[in-house]
Amino acid sequence: MKTSPLYYLLQFLSVILPLCCHAYSDLETLLKLKSSLIGPNGSGLADWVDSPLSHCSFSGVTCDADSRVVSLNVSLTPLHGVVPPVIGRLDRLVNLTLAADNLTGSLPAELSNLTSMRLLNLSTNNFSGSFPGKIVVGMPDLEGVDIYNNNFSGNLPAEFVNLKKLKTLHLGGNYFSGTIPEAYSQILSLQSLGLQGNGLTGKIPASLALLPDLQELWLGYFNNYEGEGIPPEFGALTSLRLLDLAGCNLTGEIPASLGNLKMMHSLFLQMNRLTGFIPPELSGLVSLQSLDLSINDLTGEIPGSFVELTNLTLLNLFGNDLHGSIPSFIGELPNLEVLQIWENNFTYELPDNLGRNGKLMILDVASNHLTGEIPRGLCSGGRLKMLILMENFFVGPIPSQLGECKSLTRVRVSKNYLSGTIPAGFFNLPLLDMLELSDNLFAGELPARISGETITILLVSNNKLTGEIPPAIGNLASLVTLSLDFNHFTGFIPGQIFHLNKLSKFSASSNNITGEIPPSICQCESLSAIDFSQNSLYGQIPLDLTKLPILGVLNLSRNYLSGPIPNEFASMTSLNQLDLSYNDFSGGVPTGGQFQAFNSSSFAGNAKLCPSHNQTCPFYQTPKDSFKKQHAASFGTTKVIVTVIVVVTVFAVITLTCMRIRGKRLEKSRAWKLTTFQRLDFKAEDVLECLKEENVIGKGGAGIVYRGSMPNGIDVAIKRLVGRGSGCSDHGFSAEIQTLGRIRHRNIVRLLGYVSNKDTNLLLYEYMPNGSLGEMLHGSKGAHLQWETRYRIAVEAAKGLCYLHHDCSPLIIHRDVKSNNILLDLDYEAHVADFGLAKFLRDAGASECMSSVAGSYGYIAPEYAYTLKVDEKSDVYSFGVVLLELVAGRKPVGEFGDGVDIVRWVKKTISELAHPSDTASVLAVIDQRLNGYPLTSVVNLFKIAMMCVEDESVERPTMREVVHMLTNPPQSAAAPPLLTL
Repeated sequence: MKTSPLYYLLQFLSVILPLCCHAYSDLETLLKLKSSLIGPNGSGLADWVDSPLSHCSFSGVTCDADSRVVSLNVSLTPLHGVVPPVIGRLDRLVNLTLAADNLTGSLPAELSNLTSMRLLNLSTNNFSGSFPGKIVVGMPDLEGVDIYNNNFSGNLPAEFVNLKKLKTLHLGGNYFSGTIPEAYSQILSLQSLGLQGNGLTGKIPASLALLPDLQELWLGYFNNYEGEGIPPEFGALTSLRLLDLAGCNLTGEIPASLGNLKMMHSLFLQMNRLTGFIPPELSGLVSLQSLDLSINDLTGEIPGSFVELTNLTLLNLFGNDLHGSIPSFIGELPNLEVLQIWENNFTYELPDNLGRNGKLMILDVASNHLTGEIPRGLCSGGRLKMLILMENFFVGPIPSQLGECKSLTRVRVSKNYLSGTIPAGFFNLPLLDMLELSDNLFAGELPARISGETITILLVSNNKLTGEIPPAIGNLASLVTLSLDFNHFTGFIPGQIFHLNKLSKFSASSNNITGEIPPSICQCESLSAIDFSQNSLYGQIPLDLTKLPILGVLNLSRNYLSGPIPNEFASMTSLNQLDLSYNDFSGGVPTGGQFQAFNSSSFAGNAKLCPSHNQTCPFYQTPKDSFKKQHAASFGTTKVIVTVIVVVTVFAVITLTCMRIRGKRLEKSRAWKLTTFQRLDFKAEDVLECLKEENVIGKGGAGIVYRGSMPNGIDVAIKRLVGRGSGCSDHGFSAEIQTLGRIRHRNIVRLLGYVSNKDTNLLLYEYMPNGSLGEMLHGSKGAHLQWETRYRIAVEAAKGLCYLHHDCSPLIIHRDVKSNNILLDLDYEAHVADFGLAKFLRDAGASECMSSVAGSYGYIAPEYAYTLKVDEKSDVYSFGVVLLELVAGRKPVGEFGDGVDIVRWVKKTISELAHPSDTASVLAVIDQRLNGYPLTSVVNLFKIAMMCVEDESVERPTMREVVHMLTNPPQSAAAPPLLTL
């Protein structure tokens, strides 16, 4: 029988029509999805265009043989918006990856329609609310769930227990609270479980040891567990390769049973409150490569059985109470790269064979009681980068071999008893950036040949060095800090040093230096601190020295300098410390300007120097001054009249011109545009109606802040910035949009959107009813902020900054951390605000050079003011100032006189105590408005504050460490005594 052509046509249509229908359906779904995911300049999915059967070529889209979408992978795309319910129509989706896209809102329930899912990756976004666990119940093939680094809250979902194929479950970096569900121990297929970085409490379930295939377990960081610490049952997780329980308030001893984990390569238990000895049984971890037990309360010695850990590459034991000698087998570990055991009580000598394995990269044994000579083979493999031995009792010379170690980046051996000459090779190493040799017994001369182009810090103070200061120091092109004080240097100060265009601090006090101050010093515009005191300098102060733009400290005391004190010092607004005492200056002390901030002690010991108020000073009047006085009377009146006429005329012309220009601009700037970062139920017109004088709640250098009540009953804060453009001319508009527009954190103020036209920008924030911490603390309501609230505010603000520094990529430096930029909501919860000066820093640990100092006086870190270099440690210093405000209840400046800020006041106050102690220090500066405060808690916060305001940035903690110290106070603070004033 002959087949009809109609039959073939029907067969063809029966195949092709379903494909076309599904294809169109998936295309339509993707286009609707695109409309919800908006980029900064429109859609971030530019190639997703409406064309039949084209959707399979969209970026991030993969289709099957039927042209159905099976994979959607849109990652690292600067989007904002929400995941719409329509995504549930992609019912053949196997892989949904929307990672690092800045998405917000809650997850739609329609995700439950994606019953073929195997991988769900929504990590590093800003999703909020509770995680809808029901969406995964109908996904029987789901193997991986990753929602790390979002803003989910509530309890951990229990529904995951129904997924029999689930291998990876990463819920870390959110705000989940409550306990870890015991039911998670029933997900027998699980290989990787990440719950770190939440707010979990309760006990760690011992039943997790029932997971037979578990290889990676992250439970630490910001969780705050209670109970018996590390479950000994974890010793049964024989497949475990990584266990990270860092920073989660663990107590008790380390279970010996962990030694059964033969496949373990990484064990991280740092930043807890673990006690007791290090179990010798841990030597059973024969695969172990990284062991970090730092910052605990461990005692005893390093177990001799650790000789079996031949795969160990990293050993961190610092910040404990360990003692005894460092076993010789440590030097024999064949793969050891990092040994950090600082701040313990180790004694005796370093193993002579340390470093001979040829792999040692970092050695930090600072702040122990070690003695003996430095081993010669530390750099045998040419890989040693950091050598930190400071604050011990090492003796003898530095081995010459270390001077030839070209891999070294940092050498810090201060505060020992080292002697001999300094290896000349140190000064010519290609990668060295810090050479700290202070407070030893080094003798001899510095080498004549110096060429280390990467050295930024050179500290050789308080030794017995002799000879002249080498002119070749001028070859250290990157040098920022040079400290030569308290030695026996002679000769002149080499002028070549002042050709260094990055030099910020130069101290050569307490030597035998003679000659005049080199005129070339005026060329070094980066100088912020100069100390040439207690030498034999003579001659006059070079007049051009007063033109150094950022000079803040100048100490020329106890020399033989003469001549007048330049009047130009008065106009040096950066100068806040001046000491010219005990010289041979003559004339009168200049008045006005910066001289109003200097004490009379700054000029003491100058017999020919007259006080500023003495009008009959025989040394004060020069011929030039006399000439000026004779002509002043005759020309004074004429100058005043001419000046007034010129000023009035110019002002009138400028005013008329501006009025005309503004009139033309107003005609072109009527159109306002509302741009939002989340769904808002109001319009630009609603915002504009709130710009009234009675709604003003704050004024600052960048603009005016209004309170706006929207028609839907929501209050917002409206920040009006005058001017448009980019860079510093837009009053922080670009910085605010680029930072707050892409991040979400509970303790960072939310930027809702902005309204703009041709001439004006209006930023819209969530409204904070209790204003700023600074206004509250230093205002009439400061007494209402009692200690519990202050401490909680400190923790919350620290968490916000920690997020910027450690969880954003690239990391964000705020640059204007201060109490007035920490806002308080209705419940006094802290929110970090005002990102107008914020900067992105792409390389953690690096710094960025600014064109000028930005920030607020009293909060600016020394290195920022001196070098214009800013990194995350600059924010740490500013935060330390805020902590001191919380303790002392005082403003950062203005209450201490003579240009002294709160940091200097606190340091000076505690230095004058007859019987110094932590308690005495706190009681000397505590806010008298506080009542019934827990003393140990205040002491803890005060000590953290003092760590944050260390002069050297490398000595300050990171914000992650600050959060840990604040949320895990010493055990003695658990039941603190209350003091009532």
